[in-house]
Amino acid sequence: MAIILITGSSTGIGYAAAQTLAANAHTVYATMRNPQMSQQLQQWADAENYALTLLQMDVNSDQSVKEAFNFVMAKEGHIDVLINNAGVGSWGAVEELPLEFFRSDMETNYFGTVRCIKAVLPSMRERRSGSIINVTSVAGKLYSNFHATYCASKAATEAMSESLAQEMAPFNIKIALVEPGVIETPIFGKANEVPPGTHYPNIKRFLSVFAASLENHIQPSVVADVINDIVAGRRTDFRNPAGPDAKGLLAWRSSSPDADWINSTMLGDAGWIAAMEQMGLPVRKYMEAEDLPQL
Repeated sequence: MAIILITGSSTGIGYAAAQTLAANAHTVYATMRNPQMSQQLQQWADAENYALTLLQMDVNSDQSVKEAFNFVMAKEGHIDVLINNAGVGSWGAVEELPLEFFRSDMETNYFGTVRCIKAVLPSMRERRSGSIINVTSVAGKLYSNFHATYCASKAATEAMSESLAQEMAPFNIKIALVEPGVIETPIFGKANEVPPGTHYPNIKRFLSVFAASLENHIQPSVVADVINDIVAGRRTDFRNPAGPDAKGLLAWRSSSPDADWINSTMLGDAGWIAAMEQMGLPVRKYMEAEDLPQL
């Protein structure tokens, strides 16, 4: 069984992945900034006698990452699988979002991933063995208005991962991407508020799509199962969509000419609502409400 380190394990996909992998007899180090906030995960593992350990790590800190990886290496001797899952998300118009949101999304979602990869690669390269799984998003290939900060960070991670996969192939190190669709996780409740008096009323459409999608209540365990399949070798693709809407969203974007994709924002509200309803997204009630949807 594998020695696995997961980032961003306090909630959502990371939490579910830690549980699923531990339940499949792997040794799991579930890292997060504040382990004291997720003691229920440790209690669950202890009750089931699973090999899971909570470990403090902030992917935005060189020192924190170094200490966490050194701890695992000292205890286990190696790390078989690194799962980069820690992430944050912002939304809003490029013009109106403060630069700090661009920096925050990129620092955690991209540089945090790179920081952890650089910490584990020397030992994997020397052993000529290991796997790195980067959790991105369909947003890494499907770029939406009002989602520029998040999409840019996930696109950067996808590009870096594809380059890395080529570098690592001669060393027998596997790189894989997991691309979730809309999953019900706390990331939505942690995002920034839309600036009052925005000049971009179409942001209501953006939020309505997410509100309607979240009605499906797709749980993080769906993504955890994909990650588990990669670790077990049952999935061998580089890109792995996760969730019932992921493949459809990616296919929609790849089949749309760039001009059509960009100009779709020019549709009137009635036409846009009808188009979304044809895709199974009940956005009308959110669009007709006086206030912006709350996710």
